[in-house]
Amino acid sequence: MTMNAVTSAHRPQERVPIRIWFGFGAMCLGMFMAILDIQVVATSLPDIRAALDVDADQMSWIQTAYLIAEIIAIPLTGFLTRVLSMRGLFVIALSIFIAASVGCAASGSLSMLIAWRVLQGFSGGVLIPTVFSAVFLLFPPHRQDIATTIGGALAVLAPTIGPIVGGWITDTYSWHWLFLINVVPGLIAVLVAAWLLPRERSDLRFARNLDLMSLILMAIALAALEILLKEAPQRGWTSGLAIGLFAVCSTSGIAFFHRTLRATRPVVDLRILADRDFALGCWLSFALGFGLYGSVYLMPVFLGLVRLHSAFEIGQVMLATGIAQLLTAPIAVQVERRCDPKLLSMFGFALFGIGLALSYSQTWETDFDQMLWPQVIRGSAIMFCLLPPTRLALGHLAAERVPNASGLFNLMRNLGGAIGIALIDTVLWVRAPLHVDHIVARLLAGDRATAIFVGLPTDRFTGKPLGPIDADTQEFARPLVERAGLVLAINEAWAMMAIAMVLALIAILISMARKRR
Repeated sequence: MTMNAVTSAHRPQERVPIRIWFGFGAMCLGMFMAILDIQVVATSLPDIRAALDVDADQMSWIQTAYLIAEIIAIPLTGFLTRVLSMRGLFVIALSIFIAASVGCAASGSLSMLIAWRVLQGFSGGVLIPTVFSAVFLLFPPHRQDIATTIGGALAVLAPTIGPIVGGWITDTYSWHWLFLINVVPGLIAVLVAAWLLPRERSDLRFARNLDLMSLILMAIALAALEILLKEAPQRGWTSGLAIGLFAVCSTSGIAFFHRTLRATRPVVDLRILADRDFALGCWLSFALGFGLYGSVYLMPVFLGLVRLHSAFEIGQVMLATGIAQLLTAPIAVQVERRCDPKLLSMFGFALFGIGLALSYSQTWETDFDQMLWPQVIRGSAIMFCLLPPTRLALGHLAAERVPNASGLFNLMRNLGGAIGIALIDTVLWVRAPLHVDHIVARLLAGDRATAIFVGLPTDRFTGKPLGPIDADTQEFARPLVERAGLVLAINEAWAMMAIAMVLALIAILISMARKRR
């Protein structure tokens, strides 16, 4: 069965066979595991480092190796779907992901673990866009909203519950189970998908047309970008390493674009970006990744470094976002059927921006009670930021263009998250020391409000200069002042993410204005 046959298998109002729903559910389970794997491993890196005796400056490569492989695999989804078929690609990719998970658990050294993480990242990377392709390849238009909700809810729920799952596994068992938990549900998903998904005709001959040079250029550009985003916040954006990585990324990226746009059978079809609705959907996907992955990253930073919570406690606080998301998902489905996707996207990104902005006024005492409503608002907005842009980007495309378009669409969300986290780290590293200097100056001037914000006793702060400070007092005040500086930098990062949502709204308004002309 070809892609066109799959999409034409259902008349507009025909009932979707139950086997299709179960097959699609298996695909969503595999995607959920791949996304969850990133977060659960991130929360337990210190335990893995201790077990494998890894240097602190090398620990982050456990994550970076996965992310580099994933970001290279995502845009290749269209090509691989053409070669292997959607069913074949999913079954093969998830099987490799399971095998790589077992390899990660059995690793006895950092080099071995990184090698398995690369394989795990590449195989896991194609699972996400394959699921979003399946929405438009397996289901008729009147059921695509439900399928998108199921896949989208699991895609954005995984990062939210990752900390509590990772913390619980590490506290209860050992770090090996962070990877071994993928095996049983993964095997179930493979068997169900292989049994129930439509059998399509693969085209292995298409692999002979692979533009290997374009693939190499794309891999170099994306790998250099990922490493740049990882290293630049700490080393500095003007450091030699950052400038060198930027040069490699830009040079190989330009060469890739030039070669790909001229190719008759490109490895990634970039011409689809000329479609204005698809381009807008990609920008909204980028903005969602910026805010979603940025907030999921920033909350543990605050709760761990300021409130000193454990990974499991952090996960408990962050559950509010996931619960709100699940409760509003059925509402989003019903509304999405009846509303213009651009108007609904505006509502979603405005609401998400409000939820981000409400976190701007945190203090060192902020905890679950103060974080509840911002989380509820953000969680309620997520599906309205995901469903309409997905339909806007992919819903009007021909079946043969969907896999490639889904790869680019999902790549933009991952790039948004990577760039967002890099900018957040930059704000924290650059702005926190500046805030500390300002706080010290205000304290020495005797400012009472600053002393309250820092958490210092206020009896000596009367609005007059304090005079000389003894060593014991300085030692007592230093961690409190550094904590206050970090809180202010974190608040600025929340504001930056809120501004990104405003930029998403502006893009929608521009698109709507052009359409009226």
